[in-house]
This record gives sequence, C-alpha cells and structure tokens, in this order.
Amino acid sequence: MSNRSAVGTASLFDPFALGGVELKNRAVMAPLTRSRAIGNLPNELHATYYGQRAGAGLIITEGVSPSPNGLGYPRIPGLFNEEQRAAWQAVTDAVHEKGGRIFMQFMHTGRVSHPANLPEGARVLAPSAVPLQSTKMWVDGEGELEIPVADAMTSDEVLEAIAEYVTAGRLAIEAGFDGVELHGANGYLIEQFIHPATNRREDEWGGSIQNRIRFALEVAGAVAAEIGRDRVGIRISPFGVFNEMPLYDEIEETYVALVRGLDEIGLAYVHVVDHSSMGTPEVPAPFKDRLSSIFGGAFILSGGYDFERANEDLEAGRGDLVAFGRAFLANPDLLTRFKLGAELNEPRPELFYTTGPEGYTDYPTL
Repeated sequence: MSNRSAVGTASLFDPFALGGVELKNRAVMAPLTRSRAIGNLPNELHATYYGQRAGAGLIITEGVSPSPNGLGYPRIPGLFNEEQRAAWQAVTDAVHEKGGRIFMQFMHTGRVSHPANLPEGARVLAPSAVPLQSTKMWVDGEGELEIPVADAMTSDEVLEAIAEYVTAGRLAIEAGFDGVELHGANGYLIEQFIHPATNRREDEWGGSIQNRIRFALEVAGAVAAEIGRDRVGIRISPFGVFNEMPLYDEIEETYVALVRGLDEIGLAYVHVVDHSSMGTPEVPAPFKDRLSSIFGGAFILSGGYDFERANEDLEAGRGDLVAFGRAFLANPDLLTRFKLGAELNEPRPELFYTTGPEGYTDYPTL
C-alpha cells in the first residue's frame, strides 16, 4: 500500500528514485508514436530526437513491438532481433550522454493492424476474432484500408507472445535502456485481453476478471523475472475508448484487481492514461486515488497536464511523476521553459507521422 498522500509537497523539479534509477526531476516524456522507423529500425533521427529531450526526468519511448506480429502501424520500430538491438544502442547512448534516463515502451498492436504493415510470415493475432467496425489503418503507398479481422490466438500462441515480451525485455537492457514500460492501454494487445468486448475466450485467458487480467499479469511477472521488477512499469487506460474499446460495467473492479496483482509483482510504476482533455471519458479522480493507494510503487499521472496543474497534483500527493506528451514533442527543452516561465512551441500535428526531420527534430529551443 502507498503512503503517497501523506507525503505531498513534491514539485516537478524535485529528483525521484524510480526503482533503482535516479531521476533528476519528476517530469516524464510520455510515449509518442512518430512513425520514423524505416524498415522498423530506429535511425540517427531517433537518436537526435530523444537526445534533444534528455532534460526529462524519464523518457518513455514510442511504442516498440516485441514481436513481428505486433508491427501493426507503418514505420513503427521493433525489438525482437539483434539488428534492432544494435540500432537502439545509439538512442540510449544519446540520452545517457546528456544525463537522461530512458525506458522502452513495448506496444504489441494485436488486432489494431494491417497485414500489409507486417513483415513476411507475421500474422494479425488477438485474444478473440472481434472485428473493428470503423477504425482504418494507413498502409504506405495504399492509403487508409479496412482492417481485417484478427486470428484468435491459440493457447500456444498466447504463451509464445509472453515469451516475446521477455526476449524484448532482455534485448532492451542489452541495448542500454534503464527499463521498460508494458503498453496495457489504448486498445492494444494487453488491453485486448483485459477488456470483455475484445476477449471472448472460454479458456483460462478469458471469461472472469481474473482470467482476463491474467495475460497482463503473466507478461509483467515474466518480464520482471527476466530483467528485475524495479525496471518494469505498465501503462493502463481505464475508461479509455481508443481503438473501439467501449465502456463496460466492471471497469473499476477489473482495474482494482489488476493493480493489486501488479503491486504483488512489485513493478516500478503504474502509468495511468486519462485522455479526457482530448474528448474521451474522464478517469474519475477518486478512482485514480484508489488505484494510487493500492499500488506501492510509483504512480505516473498523464493527460492534458500543464506546469501549474502538474505541480498542484504532485503537491497534493495524487502521484509521484507527471507525463507530458505533445508539450515534449514540440519543446525539446520543456523543463527549461517551465523553469523560466517561457512560451511553449505549438506542435504541428500534420507532421506527427511523416518520415523526415521536419516536425521531429527541428523544433526550436530557447
């Protein structure tokens, strides 16, 4: 159980011990898909981009697939072979040379995928064969296409997916990352197991709440056993509806059970997504407080924060760290700007998912 609310008085500029990693401040750069990984490999642009933002207490990378089957979007990076591990080393070196800390986010897209974005031999897999009704997928050279129904995973394929996360965890540490974040949010594979609309299985991986959260807990426990529980965090999005994940009656009961299980494993942090600032349902503040009180590790708040609100929530003990997404995307020197009260650059959404340096590494610093 956490004693966070009794502590309070924290500021965004205060250092923080996250597991075995010392952070120079409590600002987190949230994971942001940027689609610059040609051939699913990070390149020199990635090293520049993350190195520019090493003023964050912690950087969490864009979603990186632990499996060929999870590369559902165009130009997203992977980490499941030696070539990818070697390419990521330049990114961690760039961040560490500037005194930063960096975790890799593992994002297996599951059913949110198009076969044309996958390498040869990979398949679109999900807990159950549940179609996406209106979501489309961009494929380079072909535009936006209908997403075909994923294949329901066999029991062996579920175990293979867990093993892929473990291998990716080992490769991430070998590539110099300080830790990893499991993407259990936004309608991707881990949440597809958690959610009753996308998990219609009748075996030990579906049905009851305990069975639906089993995949998340098994992945978390296995990766923690491989690289150390103090190097593993998870991102969750209760009340999130992204990628056609409707609200359901047992949301709070489900996530209380999940966070209790994660606390027993002893993960470094839980990172809660609240996209209400972008028009989605709000994660109720009392429910966030309840999850925070259950979990003994660090609690990361995320969603539409500015400097003032971040400090208010830190001072009130609602969380330990605060994640900023678009603000870090457009302001490599975000912490300096906060400290000086300087004006922030505005992000350029039309360049979020293009291929070159424009809108990626060319945002000005003070």
